[in-house]
This record gives sequence, structure tokens and C-alpha cells, in this order.
Amino acid sequence: MTKDRFPRAFALLGVHEGGYSNHPDDPGGATMKGVTQRTYDADRDRRGLPRKDVREISDAEVERIYRGQYWNSVRADDLPDGLAYCVFDAAVNSGPGRAARWLQQEVGAKVDGVVGSETIAAARQKDARRIIDRYCDRRLAFMKRLKHWAAFKNGWSRRVSEVRAQSLEWAEKDRVVTVSTQSPQPKAEGKESLAATVKDAVTDRGALGAASGFLGSLGALASGHGPVQYAIAGVLVIAALGALWWIVQGREA
Repeated sequence: MTKDRFPRAFALLGVHEGGYSNHPDDPGGATMKGVTQRTYDADRDRRGLPRKDVREISDAEVERIYRGQYWNSVRADDLPDGLAYCVFDAAVNSGPGRAARWLQQEVGAKVDGVVGSETIAAARQKDARRIIDRYCDRRLAFMKRLKHWAAFKNGWSRRVSEVRAQSLEWAEKDRVVTVSTQSPQPKAEGKESLAATVKDAVTDRGALGAASGFLGSLGALASGHGPVQYAIAGVLVIAALGALWWIVQGREA
């Protein structure tokens, strides 16, 4: 029987989720041990229980929510050691759907935000340590594009750094590095800063390659004259803008 890794991951998560927090810039709002008031309300609604202030949440409720809504949502039981914790922590901090898409992008599976058999099989075929590194890089890049990055960059950077180290230790040696207790970490969710997203997109090699192709085509057309050339040039300009928008939207997903 496979050993249950959730208790270990849950204990590590507690280092970053701490106690009660209600920072005005935190997109998660009022949060206790990493569980937002919205999440707690939804959980009690599903169980037919009256709503309570999230500060009154019990340890048993916290553990059940984390296992059911985050650990199980990304099928962490089926992921390789280390990578399971890495994806789980991202799911808690930025949402299970986004955490799943990051994983799918790294392992080459269909990107639909739902961890299924294809994603699990692809993850098992990869070097877990390499995927952990790339996953954490992707996660941090996303955080830097959030509008609240300036306010929370120190805590978020430290969290990703420690999760990376813990995940790699788990994957390589089945042990976890010692970390110090942190204050509650705000959710890394919400819309990305448009300026940061565009800046990040246009530095992408794929985006630059596409842009070079469009500019080359426009340069060739510029040597000609007439309504046909102008019409084609107009179509290419619209297509170029559409491509950039598609890249930006893809990074916000």
C-alpha cells in the first residue's frame, strides 16, 4: 500500500499559511490558516451547516478542506514524490486549476486545468527534479505579473524558494529541509498586471519570433504599391496584434 504523503505535505504547508490574516491587498480576503472566508462558507454550505467566522475554523475542518479541495484536486497521491507537494502548495496559494495548468504545461500534457490520466502518465515519465525547478520558475514568474507583487514580493519569493528546496529534497533524498515559521502568506491569485504581462510576453522567444516574421512580411510588402498590398498589410497588422493578445491571454490563464 502506498504511504499517505498528505500529512507530511500538510505540515509543510502550515509553515507558510500561519494563523489569521486580513490584509487589505490580499485578494483572498479574510484568511485563517490559509483557508479564506469564501472557501469556508462554501464548505459549510455543502455540509448543510450554518456559516461561521473563519477564525473559528477547527483543525479538522482545515485538514479536510486542504485534502479534499486541493490535494485531491491535483491528484497529488498519484504524482511523483516532491512534485506532489510542489503542485499542492501552488494549488493552495494560486488555485487548483492554475496549479494543474502549470503542471500540464511543464510535462507536455493537454492544458485544461484538470489533472487526469494523461497528465499523471506524462509527469511520471519526466525527471521530477527538473519539473520541480521549471514549475517553481513558472510560478514565480506568474507572481511577478500580479498587481500586488510589490506589496508581497518578499513573502512570495521566500515561499517559492522554500517550496522548491523542500520539494527537491523530498524528490532526491526523501527528507525535508528545515525552515523557519513564517507569517501567513497572502493568496497569489487574481488578474495579472497588464503592463507586466505584456512586458513578459514580448520577451518570450516565441513571441519575438512571431513578431520578426510579421515585420519581415510587412517589409516585403512595403516595397510594393497598390490597394492589394495595402489590404494585405492591414490584415497582417491586425493578425500581429491578435497574436500578441493571444500570448497575453495565455499567460493570464
